[in-house]
This record gives sequence, structure tokens and C-alpha cells, in this order.
Amino acid sequence: MKALVLSGGSGTRLRPITHTSAKQLVPVGNKPILFYGLEAIADAGITEVGIVVGDTAAEVQHAVGDGSKFGLRVTYIRQEAPLGLAHGVLIARDFLEDDDFLLFLGDNFIVGGVAGIVAGFRSDPCDARLLLTKVPDPTRFGVAELGPDGRIVRLEEKPRRPKSDLALVGAYLFGPAIHRAVRAISPSARGELEITDAIQWLLDEGLDVRSTTITGYWKDTGDVDDMLEANRTVLEDLEHGVHGEVDADTEILGRVRIAPGAIVKGSRIVGPAIIGPDARIVGSYVGPFTSIAEGVHVEDSEIEYSIVLADSSIRGVRRIEASLIGRTVEVTPAPRTRAAHRFVLGDYSKVRIS
Repeated sequence: MKALVLSGGSGTRLRPITHTSAKQLVPVGNKPILFYGLEAIADAGITEVGIVVGDTAAEVQHAVGDGSKFGLRVTYIRQEAPLGLAHGVLIARDFLEDDDFLLFLGDNFIVGGVAGIVAGFRSDPCDARLLLTKVPDPTRFGVAELGPDGRIVRLEEKPRRPKSDLALVGAYLFGPAIHRAVRAISPSARGELEITDAIQWLLDEGLDVRSTTITGYWKDTGDVDDMLEANRTVLEDLEHGVHGEVDADTEILGRVRIAPGAIVKGSRIVGPAIIGPDARIVGSYVGPFTSIAEGVHVEDSEIEYSIVLADSSIRGVRRIEASLIGRTVEVTPAPRTRAAHRFVLGDYSKVRIS
């Protein structure tokens, strides 16, 4: 079995971060989200991996290399434009040949990995096996409608009126019949070859499409809120370890990991939180579910439930929450200006000014 990882999307919902960086390389827990997927693929016993790349190909290739650090052999497949998940399968035909394969979305995060479902597919193969999970807003995803026997009868991509709350998780298992399906379908109204349309073609042809509903954690890290939630989940399992320099005036509470080369002075760190190599935290508060990347400088500031990417600085800012701060960013207080209130008040008005 092979794996095909789609890592060519433009990440419009994560702009402006993705104007200069691949969305699959935005870190959670100080590790690119793509790496969690590659590690899960390796844990499932798959070694041959194709990665579909687009405009950020050079960045992805630099980060992943030949795959050997993950125990993988990686082949890069160039996609000239983000024309849909099924298009990714279409252009990977030569790499995939007629082997069964796992299709994995590079910006998806599945707690527990995919080893179990891959093993199940190997022992009991079919034309397609999908993972489903209940979501509060199915209009954002591909949605599956199940029949009375629990089998999938219809799929729809981002429906306005969903027939169920079961969304397709970003990991699919396919046999070779999917290659006929992606050649048979036409672009959707969005101009993309939808994987849901290809799977619907398999259903309409009477082929064997099965599903497994999972209850574990899954996140499509397509926007800032999803990234922060994935970061929170990763940090829940953080192992405590202080390897950097921490002075006697610093208080550390809970599970906190401080990397070698980091310096923490006169600060309060409340875990779970992670401080990357060569970061410098001075006179500051770093609260739970915060990831501080390498080379970041935080001074006289407070930050909680946030992700700060490499080489940024935060100085003199009293409170930052639920934020995603990119690379080499400077955050400082604005100059104070005189404030005045101007009113036109009618009779019998009551005004309260804090």
C-alpha cells in the first residue's frame, strides 16, 4: 500500500500567514501540522509516499526532504493549480499505479493516527473506505448520507442543506477503481474535481464503498480557530521537561517544555506550554496552551492560548489571547494618545463612561 498526501492548497482561510508560508507547515506544538500526518503514515507501516505540491513546493520539499527522517520514501508530484482533491489523485496515477492507497490531506490532524484503519483495509479490502465524524457545522465539509442499513448512499460537498451531520475526515482508503472515477467526473461549480463526486461515481457504479464513523479527535486546520484547537490538543499530551536556562525568579506550573538554548527570566509559565530553542522570555506571563517557537522574544508581556512562530518579538503588550502570530513579527504597544469624548445628548439622557 502507498500513501498520497495532498499539500498543494493555497490556505486562503489562514491568510495572511499563508501569503508567505505553506499552510501545511504552520506548526502546532512547535511541529508542522504536515509532520503529524507523515508520522501517522509511517506508524501505519506505509513507506512509499507521494506528496502533491503546488506554489509552496520548494518550502515543503525543504522541510520534508526525501522522507528518510520519517522512515519514508517520498516522491513529489507537482500540481500546477489547486484543482481539487480528485485532481490530486488524477495527476498521481503514475506514482500510485494499481496499488491500494491512503489519501491523506496534509493539513488534517487525527489523534491516534490511521494505523488501525489501514490494517483493517489491508485485511478486508474494498473499493473505498471513508472515515466519518459528527460535526456541528456540516456545511463546511463533504457530507455523507447513510441508508437504513448504515451504508453510504450519497455524498455532497459543502451542502447548503446537509442531509446529515456526518463529515468526511481527511483520510480515505482506495483501491484502483478510484482512477476510473476521477477520470469520469467533471469539475464542480467551484471549478474543482471533487473527491466526493468521484466516490459518488463508485457508489452509482455499484462498487463496494464502506465507512467507519470515528469518535476520536479530528481537525481540519483550515483556519485560525482550528489551528489553535489542534495546538491545544497536542499540548494536552505534552511531557514536562525543562532543558533551557530558567532563573530563580521564574515560576513554572504544570506541564511545560523548555527547549535547550531557551532563556526564561523573572517570568511565570503555566502549562501546558512549550518554549522553543533559543527563545527568550523575560518578565512575562505565558499561559496554558501556548506554543512559542524558536528564536521568539517575549518581554514584559502576557500571552495565552496562542501560537507564535519563529523569530518574532512581543514587547510591552499586556495581554494577548487566541492569536496566531507569524514569523519575524514585531508586536509592541501603540503610542498613547489623548482621549476625549464628544457628545450630542438629548434631554433626560443617562451616560456612563468607564
